[in-house]
Amino acid sequence: MRAAYIEELGSAEVIRYGEIAAPRPGPTDVLVNVLATTVNPVDTFVRSGLFPTHLDFPFVVGRDLVGTVAEAGPGVIGFRAGDRVWCNSLGHGGRQGAAAELAVVSADRLYRLPGGVDPYEAVAVVHPAATAYLALFVHGRLRVGEIVLVAGAAGNVGSALVTMAARAGARVLATAGARDAPYCAELGAAEVFDYRDPRLTEKLRAAVPSGLDLYLDTAGVNDLESAVDLLARRGRVVLLSGARTRPVLPAGALYMNDRSVLGFVISHASSDELAEAAAYVNDLLGRGALRPRHIEIFPLSATADVHARMEQGELHGRRAVLRTDLASGG
Repeated sequence: MRAAYIEELGSAEVIRYGEIAAPRPGPTDVLVNVLATTVNPVDTFVRSGLFPTHLDFPFVVGRDLVGTVAEAGPGVIGFRAGDRVWCNSLGHGGRQGAAAELAVVSADRLYRLPGGVDPYEAVAVVHPAATAYLALFVHGRLRVGEIVLVAGAAGNVGSALVTMAARAGARVLATAGARDAPYCAELGAAEVFDYRDPRLTEKLRAAVPSGLDLYLDTAGVNDLESAVDLLARRGRVVLLSGARTRPVLPAGALYMNDRSVLGFVISHASSDELAEAAAYVNDLLGRGALRPRHIEIFPLSATADVHARMEQGELHGRRAVLRTDLASGG
């Protein structure tokens, strides 16, 4: 089969595209004909070695896929040949990745794609949307009526956070670029603040004098001095980005007000947590309530180039969809 793979850790240049041996499913696995995959920031972290995890070389890169079931192992219940499916947790923890014509997925990490949902739109949103779900409801412990701030609200994870928090009955504040304010408001943000505003913290404090219940930072700024000070008693900060940041922790303001700061990556989610998130994501997909803002289509052979573009910041707010049925350069 054709695949995008690496034989060593390194820059995007180490990604190769060519023929490698096709995988075979085990008793509780499903073999999937891959229609498309995408590239997430974590994929570049794994490829470069920034996020250490067990890899078997040659290692197929990529986390997410949409496709159709080719074959199910004898111990698999609930999937049969031809079913449209998706997965967002390959390429980590010893699992081979999704950037190939065929992929093996453990049945407990595979989910049906709702009828009528465009598979190429779905593959663009399932990873950031599941990340948003777990950040909000599992780690952030969001409750109805709480006040939530989403930093980086126009991004892929940020937009899903705004959508989900608003639908869950929270009052949602957002920070984004000024030109993205209408988009964030359309998603459900009650107020949108320009993240470049030098008086941002002051304006946020005025908007929520009682404090924020939940602060979600997808932008990777991780200014904990400002974030913790904006929290209500027992408020929570969830960090989802900024692997290289080293913020100052205002310990007194934290412990004297029962506040908390926690980090979260979807890579460590259990299969039960992922399945819970998938059910929620599928519900939104089926309702047409979850769609990517911008998609760029590439052939699978362009994987290395897309990795490089992501690391150079050229895909901000856009999702690259890599299709297996497109010829190189098409």
